[in-house]
Amino acid sequence: MSEYTIVVPDNNIISCVCGTNDSNLKLIEESLGVSVYTKGNELSIDASDQQICQKFQFIIDRIVDEINDGSLNSEDIVLSVLNTQKKVNADEICINIPGAAKKVYPRTQHQAEYINLLQTKDMVFCTGSAGSGKTYLAVAEALRLVLSHKKSKLIITRPVVEAGESLGYLPGDLEQKINPYLRPLRDAMEAVTSIETVKKLTEAGVIEVAPLAYMRGRTLNNAVIILDEAQNTTNSQMKMFLTRMGENSKVFVTGDPTQIDLPKKHSSGLVHSISILYKIEDIGFMELTAEDVVRNRLVKKIVRAYENEKQTEE
Repeated sequence: MSEYTIVVPDNNIISCVCGTNDSNLKLIEESLGVSVYTKGNELSIDASDQQICQKFQFIIDRIVDEINDGSLNSEDIVLSVLNTQKKVNADEICINIPGAAKKVYPRTQHQAEYINLLQTKDMVFCTGSAGSGKTYLAVAEALRLVLSHKKSKLIITRPVVEAGESLGYLPGDLEQKINPYLRPLRDAMEAVTSIETVKKLTEAGVIEVAPLAYMRGRTLNNAVIILDEAQNTTNSQMKMFLTRMGENSKVFVTGDPTQIDLPKKHSSGLVHSISILYKIEDIGFMELTAEDVVRNRLVKKIVRAYENEKQTEE
């Protein structure tokens, strides 16, 4: 049996990978079915099975990336990584964006299944609570497609729903008026690649961020198109958007049906479209829950409390 070794240059990171009293290594051993040995800044396993070695490399690489990201503690990271290995092949559960400093990994099993849909379906609907990763992962996959030259353009849009103020009375030109609505989408892009890359692609017309009204009358070919906050579309707006899809394009639709801001007389285009399209096999559907919220532990508890209240009312 041969030994497979991974070198982790940073001593602080390897300490986090191992965990308190090697608790993280024990979890990794249980997942791989082999023992993990440490020597200085090296992690090794005794395995001649190439698949086990590849899985070990993937797990450690991902844990190191997540630790560098710093958004979760090492124990949560290791549990998240190992949980997402159970049902989806490791090669299918990361988004490798050309030129980005790190890969984008799912933090939960549902997120892993969502990425799988994004990469295998031409149209995907994803619903979920704030912080569940529905928009972030869609943007990451879209940027991968554009930066790897699989698609020639990325178009990101969302409905402009006026909450108490008319756009006509807001100060500035049209771009300044709609910028607050579209800022979260730019934030998502800048979270997975550099600000310079986003700026360069935007100036070149490769990335277009625009309100939903700008989609009317267009046919979008060889593009990846994201509709965010889709719960705030009307039925006619959703139909208009979905029929913009041209040849060799992909469409990702994200939204939270619990956060509908439309006037009461209008039904949500997102809810309606899912209800009539769910039987079409070529379309992917994913529902993320409070368990998929990765922003902050408190956010997860808040979302779960609202979900529990809704179930009680029903």
